[in-house]
Amino acid sequence: MKTYCVTGGAGFIGSHLCGQLLAQGHRVVNIDNFNDVYDYKTKIRNILSSTGTVFPYLHSGDKMDDLAKLQAVVESDHYRLAVADIRDMDELDAVFASERIDAVIHLAAMAGVRPSIEDPLLYEDVNVRGTLHLLEAMRKHGVRKWLCASSSSVYGNNKKVPFAEEDVVDFSISPYAATKKACEVLGHTYYHLHHIDTVMLRFFTVYGERQRPDLAIHKFVKMLDKKEELTMYGDGSTRRDYTYIGDIIAGILGALTYVEEQDHTYEIVNLGTNRTITLRDLITTLEREVGEQAVIRTLPHQPGDVEQTYADVSKANRLFGYEPQTDFAEGIHKFVTWYRGDRHG
Repeated sequence: MKTYCVTGGAGFIGSHLCGQLLAQGHRVVNIDNFNDVYDYKTKIRNILSSTGTVFPYLHSGDKMDDLAKLQAVVESDHYRLAVADIRDMDELDAVFASERIDAVIHLAAMAGVRPSIEDPLLYEDVNVRGTLHLLEAMRKHGVRKWLCASSSSVYGNNKKVPFAEEDVVDFSISPYAATKKACEVLGHTYYHLHHIDTVMLRFFTVYGERQRPDLAIHKFVKMLDKKEELTMYGDGSTRRDYTYIGDIIAGILGALTYVEEQDHTYEIVNLGTNRTITLRDLITTLEREVGEQAVIRTLPHQPGDVEQTYADVSKANRLFGYEPQTDFAEGIHKFVTWYRGDRHG
């Protein structure tokens, strides 16, 4: 049994990852601060799903009380929930001092392009300074293996497709993208100075069960289900490389095995599907799956939004056998089934 620290382990991707690590028999230390970007009870449900725990205090209405009770309920030989903020060096130090961590999977971040334009200082504080704090905790406590979530947004409006890891990514068009590029640079610095083996994972538009409620697919399904108007920015021609959560988790686990087997390595790797879907096609697919016709309100293209994302995944395949298995329609079906069952209402 190994001990893995997952930051942001109560979130969409993190809770799925924690569940898989637990299923493999490992110990998971989940660091999450349960910020107020969306309802903290959504994250509680994620943890309950990933740990298979029954928690009767979900609707008490007192956040700190709920989290304290949750920590007590989920605590086991295999799982620990540390309610902590990666911007607080003392909190991180306390966690790392009390655990023998084999590797870190760093998913915690302020996410989203448009909100980063509204509050760039917060994004810098959490994504850059928080990541630096984590790296310092790793250095101090001798943890020398980590994965870090980067983003397809670092490619900006790259004209060359598909996007490959060796492409120049010096032209970010949002503060969010800039913070993710900064994390990649910090990762290389600590690899070089402190021999921390590193894989930076550039995620391409992840969707699926437990997706955050502020993301497009989740919002659109909710609006369609309630027969509400959909807001579409631009003419619907923007394209995204949508990647199903199961494929992302398989990629993370493959990268984890890879980095654990290496001695002195730094890699940047795309995790996508190597295919794209237009916004118009996304809406059509959702209409068909939900069984409702969308009423669409068209607004201008938003600053910071890239025209397309499109992943070259050949490097991930070469390094650790990454092969996405879920086509878009199948993934949307799984999401809508989850929404109407486990999540809806």
